[in-house]
Amino acid sequence: MINNNRRRSIESWRLTITYLIIFILLSLFVYRLYNLQILQSEVYVTRANDNRFDRISIPAPRGVIYDRNGYQLVRNIPSFNIVITPALLPDSEAETDEIYRFLSELTGVPEDQEGEVAARCIPGRGIRQFVAEGVSNAPYDPWPIACDVDETLARIINEASVDMPGVGLEILPVRDYTTGNLTASIVGYLGPISEFNKEFYEALGFEAGRDKVGYAGIEGLYQDLLAGRNGQKLVETDVAGQILREVGTLIQPTPGNNLRLSIDTRLQAAAETALQKRMDFINQSAGETRTPIGVVIAMNPQTGEILAMVSLPTYENNRLARFIPEVYYQQLESDERGKPLINHAISDRHPPGSTFKLATAIGALNEGVITPSRTLIDEGVITIQNKYFPNDPGKAREFVCWDPEGHGKVDFIHGIAFSCNIYFYKIGGGYPGEIDEGLGIDRIGIYARALGYGNSLGIDLPAEADGLIPSRDWKRRTQGENWSTGDTYNATTGQGYVLATPLQVLSSLSTIANGGKVM
Repeated sequence: MINNNRRRSIESWRLTITYLIIFILLSLFVYRLYNLQILQSEVYVTRANDNRFDRISIPAPRGVIYDRNGYQLVRNIPSFNIVITPALLPDSEAETDEIYRFLSELTGVPEDQEGEVAARCIPGRGIRQFVAEGVSNAPYDPWPIACDVDETLARIINEASVDMPGVGLEILPVRDYTTGNLTASIVGYLGPISEFNKEFYEALGFEAGRDKVGYAGIEGLYQDLLAGRNGQKLVETDVAGQILREVGTLIQPTPGNNLRLSIDTRLQAAAETALQKRMDFINQSAGETRTPIGVVIAMNPQTGEILAMVSLPTYENNRLARFIPEVYYQQLESDERGKPLINHAISDRHPPGSTFKLATAIGALNEGVITPSRTLIDEGVITIQNKYFPNDPGKAREFVCWDPEGHGKVDFIHGIAFSCNIYFYKIGGGYPGEIDEGLGIDRIGIYARALGYGNSLGIDLPAEADGLIPSRDWKRRTQGENWSTGDTYNATTGQGYVLATPLQVLSSLSTIANGGKVM
């Protein structure tokens, strides 16, 4: 009897423990369910949506560039690319091979050819290699196998794609430079987003593999204004990344701004023709390429507007519009004499020569070094002694006029009219017996800078170079020598260490023409 009671007591205790465990497990389950369904529901819904929905970038149309008369210098035109979506190709290997053969015959792209992996639309590989890259990276994305095909071929592919699963046509905007090399040094060109700038541009909403950015000229300087802002659309995808449907547009793309330049295309064309003829004449007469580069700039001196800016040699920016061909670009870069990728009007520095004499003339007249009527003698050559070795004729230096016969008696007006070197040597650096104290390099520098020499002028183009107006301190720092009278003589005529861009030379003349305002 006692044993039975004890047995019942033990069984009751076990049952209680069992019920308690069941209760605890049910409680934990209910709590977990409550936590998932109520407390953290938004978190898991968000995660689920992230798995199902993707944001796709919508490219913004780039702004158009016009000349002053409304003529389009740069516009957007459609470019047709033949693409293959690897995941949508037929399962049958024979059918896929037939598609490859058909596309190869139409496009000229090899069916099977190994090549270096490069950016979109860079030739060199076969169709199978393009598709293989797509399979390993994004099988549901269209991969271009032939870019910028003509419209006739695009129509053929579009019609044939009905019977070729996975083959399609991609239409993308590309830049069309309507004036080509006539304005290439001004408007520039686009290029792919480099690995160095990838993070920067992606933070601004650009898609590195698709979008292009300005590399030079107006395209580069006004990249932010011309590019606009890409939009975004939401698409639903399956587990493999295939787009099932388009949900909607999240952000509408903002088109880039249009720009109107001060350039007159007709004047630009006339200036280029005249410059090319002159360069050809000089080089043909010399029997060699004596003048590899040339510049013409036309400016309105009252407003500072640049009406024409020709830099030769130049390049064909339409050849860089789709992609940058390696061979062509290397040819441009390797031309050490012509340097066609440089805008010589603003980026090249040369001794300005006789045009610089006006800075010396204005300074000498304003400082009372010379008067308009006073005459100086030009016999074609002058000799200055070395001040440290005045009795050593071997250390004396001769300075000559461009006319070895000299100009005789020369006043201020005729000094400028004849561009008489001797006259400017004397008023700039002085000469014993005629000009005790010339203008000197310090004051020459002041007047030269007042005319726009020395520093960049701030034109709306990238890579504008500074000029160089030398000084005593500059020569000590850079050459390790003291300034000499001979240095001043050279500087008075725009030679020696003086350097200027063609734009600075033009600006100095415009400053004189408009009454003294640097534009």
